[in-house]
Amino acid sequence: MPSAPDLRRRLIALAAVAASVAAPAAWAQAADTWPSKPLRIVVGFPAGSSPDLTARALAEPLEKALGQPVIVDNRVGAGGNIGADAVAKATDGHTLGLMINGNMTIAQLLNPAVRYDPLKDLAPVSLVGVAPLVLTAPAGAPGADARAFLDAARSAGDKWSYGSPGVGTVGHIGMELLKSRAGIAPLHVPYPGYPQVFNAMVAGDLQLSMLPPALANAQIKAGKLRGIGVTSSGRSTLAPDLPSLGEAGVKNFNLEIWNAVAAPASLPQAHVDKLAAAVGAIVRTPEMRQRLFQQGWQAVGSSPQGLANRIQADTQVLGGIIRAQKISAQ
Repeated sequence: MPSAPDLRRRLIALAAVAASVAAPAAWAQAADTWPSKPLRIVVGFPAGSSPDLTARALAEPLEKALGQPVIVDNRVGAGGNIGADAVAKATDGHTLGLMINGNMTIAQLLNPAVRYDPLKDLAPVSLVGVAPLVLTAPAGAPGADARAFLDAARSAGDKWSYGSPGVGTVGHIGMELLKSRAGIAPLHVPYPGYPQVFNAMVAGDLQLSMLPPALANAQIKAGKLRGIGVTSSGRSTLAPDLPSLGEAGVKNFNLEIWNAVAAPASLPQAHVDKLAAAVGAIVRTPEMRQRLFQQGWQAVGSSPQGLANRIQADTQVLGGIIRAQKISAQ
């Protein structure tokens, strides 16, 4: 007959085995019963903005997939960071966020006063859509093609200027990245928004800028601007007539804007995985692909790890430019 200490050790071992068998079942049960109340998608931008339209496009099919109402909650301000902070701090287990890449990558690098850490306080769920920017110029810009245009930009040095919708925006950081990769040196002129950048280019006050495809395409078709190339690694269906800047000889250059679903880091992984599967399946449907395309996005729908990899890569590249150029959005 085993001694009391031996019996105690055996009982502890048996309990550990039982727990290891029971735990996965408990986790599966928790995932099966989640969500247990309405879900809230926080958007850090106003109604009618691109992130808001994407969130509202996701809401109805997500309701059907998860069996709970989905409410879009606009928490506007600080370039989306107020909404991102609300997601990071949420503890109800039913709050999500529809965010742009800046909120999930370089927010604290641009402004140390940002109250959440994108890499620690947010759980990546799924990429929704990606898009390149379009390098644009006035209609009468020099150079017969993208390569010749960039040659002209190199020759102009700092006599040329580029516009962006503000310090720290992707239009600003992206152009600084292009400057470092292409050997050009135009001076930065910040404006309140893209409409003002467009007007300044038409007036001849600026020689180039990076614009979202939806805005750039409309002005290019109207003959008011000239499209030089897209900032993605290859050609984009969002601007099919334009070459990538890589084709024009710019090496190691790949810049895309994107939006994604995120959750608080405190959300259990089983819930994150269930949500990611639902979002990914929705985004990959023909109906949602078309809807996102009309909004200016190429649909993706990734795993949490796929989004985490994108966050890490973008943070490294854009963070390097922010540090090198000492860019601050404070």
